[in-house]
Amino acid sequence: MTINGVVTSFDELQGYGYLLGDDGTPFYFHCTAIADGSRVIAPGARVAADRHVGRLGRDEAGDVRAIP
Repeated sequence: MTINGVVTSFDELQGYGYLLGDDGTPFYFHCTAIADGSRVIAPGARVAADRHVGRLGRDEAGDVRAIP
C-alpha cells in the first residue's frame, strides 16, 4: 500500500526518522529505506512510501521517495 505524507523528523546521527501520512498516521523509517540511496532526507519534505509492518510489529515506511 502506498502512503503519501511529510517527513516530520530525521536524525542523521541515528539514521532514522518519522513521516506523517496524509491521514494523520505516523510512520517510522530507517535511512536505508530512502529510495535514492542518499541516507538523508530533510524534515518537511513531501514523500511517497510503501507501508509495511516492521520487525517490531509496527507500521513502517519503506522505499521512501521525495515527490514534488
